[in-house]
Amino acid sequence: MPDSGIDTLAPVAGLEVSLADGVLSVILDRPKSLNSLTTAMLAGIADAMERAATDPRVRVVRLGGKGRGFSSGAGMSAEDAGRDKSRTATITEINRAVRAITVLPHPVVAVVQGPAAGVGVSLALACDLVLASDTAFFMLAFTKIGLMPDGGASALVAAAIGRIRAMHMALLPERLPAADALSYGLVSAVFSAEDFDSEVDRVIARLLAGPAVAFSRTKNAINAATLTELERTLEREFEGQTFLLGSHDFAEGARAFQQRRLPTFTDS
Repeated sequence: MPDSGIDTLAPVAGLEVSLADGVLSVILDRPKSLNSLTTAMLAGIADAMERAATDPRVRVVRLGGKGRGFSSGAGMSAEDAGRDKSRTATITEINRAVRAITVLPHPVVAVVQGPAAGVGVSLALACDLVLASDTAFFMLAFTKIGLMPDGGASALVAAAIGRIRAMHMALLPERLPAADALSYGLVSAVFSAEDFDSEVDRVIARLLAGPAVAFSRTKNAINAATLTELERTLEREFEGQTFLLGSHDFAEGARAFQQRRLPTFTDS
């Protein structure tokens, strides 16, 4: 096995990576915080996707979360703030993970059994198929704390559902239930919570039995046609988010989140 394979990945707290029968499972494992993401977890996701591209045993990637949620986005608790002192480093790893998912030559399936918020939406939409439970919802919560969408969400969401609906999700952050997400075109399929695991297994089995080379060419062609602005979007988001992270409004938004109250923004 080459040194660049999945087997050589270093363990990351809050992330489980395993390979079995052609399926690489990348599972977010912080269920108490609805799988909020640390910089190390995002780097681990990126590493796993990059290694999967060159590991001949991988045919399909499954990206999911433990517990009742997919991901609540980048960690905003006081503990997370103390751990991830460089927010720009977090964005760098978010962007690397999104790039790695979209260029991976294998199908990546997002398994969304519950809430997907913030950059959790970005990660899900970077995937090729987004399978949602009927208990799931999606929310671009960035502006609630004085930030803007990142992780390519500006392009990924708009490419899926169009400019007007993307603006609504970003400017008026509200929960978008799975059924509405399906009607919008944000997700590939919605299954009942009772049947969700078996339906996900069925879809992954179909991908495993399919033509890997044709899948790779198809994925590359569709992403090239629809995500033409993704790289420039990542750059614009990095610049805009870096500016906003130094603002009074973000500091107030973060405090309000931790104190469970509404923020008072001063546009500064």
